[in-house]
Amino acid sequence: MICNPYEIVIQGLTSEGRTFRPSDWAERLSGILSSFGCDQKLAYHEFVRPMLLDGVRCVAVDKKLEKINPAVYQFLLDFAHDNDLRVVDCRTLLDEVYPNKFLA
Repeated sequence: MICNPYEIVIQGLTSEGRTFRPSDWAERLSGILSSFGCDQKLAYHEFVRPMLLDGVRCVAVDKKLEKINPAVYQFLLDFAHDNDLRVVDCRTLLDEVYPNKFLA
């Protein structure tokens, strides 16, 4: 699974096409809502997770987060805006990266 139709994706590319640094930014940003489970392993929140799409680091954000925790959702969008990162709907992003692949 790459991303889901109910997610937005913060893509690790600036508007000028530069790769956003540091290279672990997606894990750091996703880590804001992460926690350690009973097994002492880090678990990302169910609504925010890092991902790699076509070699580009991204953060997938479930749109449900906007209703559940609007402040965190806005923080994530503000982070993207402040760092000139692209925010795109998952379905749109998949159409761009894999054109014609998901046609019925």
